[in-house]
Amino acid sequence: MSKTSEPILIAGGGIGGLTAALALLQRGVDVRVFEQAAELREVGAGLQLSPNALRALFGLGLEPAIRAVASEPSAKEVRLWSTGQTWKLFDLGASAVQTYGFPYFMIYRPDLHAALANAVKALSPQAIVLGASVASFAQDEQGVTVALADGRQVRGAALVGADGVHSKTRGQLHGADRPVFSGCVAWRGVIPVAKLPEALRRPVGSNWVGPGAHVIHYPLRGGQLVNFVGIVERSDWQVESWTERGTHEECHRDFAGWHDDVHTMIECLEVPFKWALMGREPLAKWSQGRATLLGDACHPTLPFLAQGAVMAIEDGFVLARCVDHWPTDLPRAFGRYEQLRIERTSEIVRRSTENGRRFHNPALADAEGAAAYVDREWSAAKVHERYDWLFRYAVDEVEI
Repeated sequence: MSKTSEPILIAGGGIGGLTAALALLQRGVDVRVFEQAAELREVGAGLQLSPNALRALFGLGLEPAIRAVASEPSAKEVRLWSTGQTWKLFDLGASAVQTYGFPYFMIYRPDLHAALANAVKALSPQAIVLGASVASFAQDEQGVTVALADGRQVRGAALVGADGVHSKTRGQLHGADRPVFSGCVAWRGVIPVAKLPEALRRPVGSNWVGPGAHVIHYPLRGGQLVNFVGIVERSDWQVESWTERGTHEECHRDFAGWHDDVHTMIECLEVPFKWALMGREPLAKWSQGRATLLGDACHPTLPFLAQGAVMAIEDGFVLARCVDHWPTDLPRAFGRYEQLRIERTSEIVRRSTENGRRFHNPALADAEGAAAYVDREWSAAKVHERYDWLFRYAVDEVEI
């Protein structure tokens, strides 16, 4: 028997929705996850899982599954766009475990998605409903009724909108979305490591910084793949989609004058995808009665702190703890969940935007000025101030 009168309904079967589903199921709460895709899969891109994320995922019993497919970098570094000059940002590996109690992993998004989906299905084979898009919902004092795009109606105890940056649940709760183009376009893709020279196979996370652009790359799947993300300031592409294909030639042009290592990676991309980065102000309120939001649906962020998926994972874990505490008063549970999460996630959104400006500063244009800028902006004290509060967050210790 579920701790709630009916299943909790979750719109969206991405990382955040599946984390919430797994955490709820483990606490004896039945769920139904409605995923619009006909098959359960994620787009091919890399994710960084900092210690705060792995605390949650390991707490859900996923450590063996994640260790089997992740890469553990030894360090993160900053490199200069033109010369390749390198500065160590911070040590990872054993150092991260010693400092934060958990490691820092890089993982291929489809691999994490599969680990979560398999764990959910092992507990509840019927929990994930494919080919089912939540179009709208209505709520009353006893529960919610969800209308799916194909006309079906489903009754549940509550609704969690984990339906991403274009969330229909958010639209119904809080009105039309108002994204603002950030002025940046992102290129992404994965590279089979066998295509790369030895110098680009090192087990580190690298962040190339330059005036008006930056490039991030790191290993995936135990070093079998390399994830590439290049972000450049330009105004002529404003399509917010992860699946729009670009060309190698266009990507090369966006990084004209950059170090040969960057162009080697671009040339080795299997498919260069491009998408416009849109900025959004954090929502002031997420929940309304028996409906709430999670992940990108309520705090979409620019990808400059590597915390977008991590926030969704944290959300799912904390949400489940709140529901477990008030299973017969879900509006109260959702209100407490929002109260616990909204300040942290809003701050991450703001700081991520700041970090993007730091990566693209005009002071990076020449090597001499860049060295002084990097020494100042990535000093040990500033790196600690920027990241320590993120990594120390403990989803299992937040006072409910």
